[in-house]
Amino acid sequence: MTRAVSESTREKTAERLLKSSANKFYDPEIDIDWDAPLEEGKHFIPPERSTLYGTELWDRLTPEQRIELGKHELASIATNGIWFEVLLMQMLLKEVYDTDPTTGFAQYALTEIADECRHSTMFARLSDRVGCPHYGPVPWRRRLGKVLNLLAYGPAMYGSILVAEEILDRLQREQMNDPEIQPLVRMVNRIHVLEEARHVTFAREEVKRGMARLRGPERAYQQWLIAVVANEITHSLVNPAVYKAVGIRPRDGYRAAVANPHWRESVRYSGERIMSFLDDAGLVGAPGMPWWRRSHLLAAR
Repeated sequence: MTRAVSESTREKTAERLLKSSANKFYDPEIDIDWDAPLEEGKHFIPPERSTLYGTELWDRLTPEQRIELGKHELASIATNGIWFEVLLMQMLLKEVYDTDPTTGFAQYALTEIADECRHSTMFARLSDRVGCPHYGPVPWRRRLGKVLNLLAYGPAMYGSILVAEEILDRLQREQMNDPEIQPLVRMVNRIHVLEEARHVTFAREEVKRGMARLRGPERAYQQWLIAVVANEITHSLVNPAVYKAVGIRPRDGYRAAVANPHWRESVRYSGERIMSFLDDAGLVGAPGMPWWRRSHLLAAR
């Protein structure tokens, strides 16, 4: 009986999200003016969200170099966002593969995949429009990502999706109405925030539904896996190659960023809401604690 109620709730949520997707969506190819000029002196990310903000390396940069670094950090986050979304789509397709396609659940999963295709194209165009290369993750991390689809399922899979989505969402919400940010970037952020809200609702319900059924070793595995994935997500956001754009050796920039309390606080801030949810859901546990600490997502305890 409980399982039947759970499936009924799942279908109701999927149907509601399908209706919302039909009524409220953007087409980045049409709704963004990609030919509009960039505005002189506007930032691409808030200076205080730069990985080097507050460090000696930051103090040596001119105002123009700080804007340039922010531009490349934005491009790194955007192109790593594409990597996240490709992995997300692979995992959702695996779910759909074994699901009745006439169900609302399967149809909403496919709708979300379509959304993510548009978002990936949008992020790629953004990076190209601002004149930055495709950074993405460092090569070894890109190779490591290929095993995720084999290892991830259940609550940890949906929880990992949430970590990637909600970290970006928190930062984009902060920036999408900031007049000091480039209008192009604000519009991209606005589109992503609107459509990701549905994805977050979908994934959060799957986490709660899945965790209610887990016990013992399986619960421990899910707690371990999501922590490992979350750690990789936070450490992949900014590719060390971005620092070359302002004359800083990548290894020097990376070391400064990793040790920077301001950047660690930005990471913690970006994950504040999702960590509260995952903790309440039971996905933050002892098996994953070493990786949670390394991720900088945990608040001081």
